[in-house]
Amino acid sequence: QVQLVESGGGLVQPGGSLRLSCAASGSIFSINAMGWYRQAPGKQRELVATITSGGSTNYADSVKGRFTISRDNAKNTVYLQMNSLKPEDTAVYYCAAGTFYSGRIYVNYWGQGTQVTVSS
Repeated sequence: QVQLVESGGGLVQPGGSLRLSCAASGSIFSINAMGWYRQAPGKQRELVATITSGGSTNYADSVKGRFTISRDNAKNTVYLQMNSLKPEDTAVYYCAAGTFYSGRIYVNYWGQGTQVTVSS
């Protein structure tokens, strides 16, 4: 089992920045990719960004150029730096971990979620 603990959500004004963190523990050897998803009220959960153990990254078109995913392998932690935030970025953000295969992540583990609200 892999446990994921997120932090860093909150309320921010449009144009502002936030950084989310996700610390992984447990059977880390069983995963080779981590990422972030988000779910806004009344909408389906959607992929935001992924990063493999080798450092390859992938982003949703809606966040390209504004969000950056990174990882600290020594700390088993993944970060999501979110800049130029928009009201439509408001959602619960979930950390995910699993296996990256054939161009996508297959999620086996989810974090509990952290709320990000972008509002003036």
